[in-house]
Amino acid sequence: MESPMQRDPAYTPEQNLRRILESPTYLRAYEDIGLLHRTDLRPVRLQLELIKAELLQQEEGIESTVVMFGGSRIIDAEEAEERVKTAARRAQQRPDDTRAAYDLRVAENLQKKARYYDEARRLAHLISTECQAGGRLHYVVVTGGGPGIMEAGNRGAWDAGAKNIGMNITLPFEQAPNPYITPELCFQFHYFAVRKLHLLLRAKAAVFFPGGFGTLDELFETLTLIQTLKMKPIPIALVGEEFWRRIVDWDFIAAEGTISPDDLHLVHICDTAEEAWKHICEFHQDPALRPGGNLDEMMGGDRFTPGLA
Repeated sequence: MESPMQRDPAYTPEQNLRRILESPTYLRAYEDIGLLHRTDLRPVRLQLELIKAELLQQEEGIESTVVMFGGSRIIDAEEAEERVKTAARRAQQRPDDTRAAYDLRVAENLQKKARYYDEARRLAHLISTECQAGGRLHYVVVTGGGPGIMEAGNRGAWDAGAKNIGMNITLPFEQAPNPYITPELCFQFHYFAVRKLHLLLRAKAAVFFPGGFGTLDELFETLTLIQTLKMKPIPIALVGEEFWRRIVDWDFIAAEGTISPDDLHLVHICDTAEEAWKHICEFHQDPALRPGGNLDEMMGGDRFTPGLA
């Protein structure tokens, strides 16, 4: 009977030792990238993403944030104008091409929204100038770290010489951080859930500019967390009255009975950076603007701090 223990007789102990040292099994567990990528290690990866961003923000002294959401496709006026010119030339060259005509219409619509890039940039500059004086890191601007409105938010803080945060995420298509984020506060997440948690964990306010699915997702999740008392109320400003009143019929939802009329007070629709900042300031000064009569009692009094429970 042939023995199950077989080896190449020409294989030396020295060669075998080299294989041992090169084997991933010999790596320390925390150095084994292959191990960390296994499905069984997902809970560990989630924990690492949670802890890393938390520790680094603590070390940088981040006390509170203002999170700014908005579309990645909303660009500054100069770039928007160039895109309209390009789309117009293509439409002129292909008068029967319905897609070229559609692309021109979209480019023109985005050009109209370029002012929100400026509003986001000005709001971030205003907040950073007022709240990072004296060395304390209050109301630090945090964005999703990408282009568009996110870039505008980080850029406004950059203009003020202030620290700001970018929380990027790996996507099926290439995404790079915008160049205005404080390097020590630029994070990259794999899990949306952990990224969402960190976006709101220190938030004293949330400002939403016009955007797409991602912006709407963050808006309704934030509203749900507040409505269900998973976090204490924070001011939620929706900048862009024409956009927000058309894309969501708030009064219709309340009239249909699927939300309470009081829930309409969870959002404040406005049109400028100054109006958004005024609402944020008034909210934190006036308890009457905070929805929920016995909120502290329902959430356990002093057991909860502002932010997520």
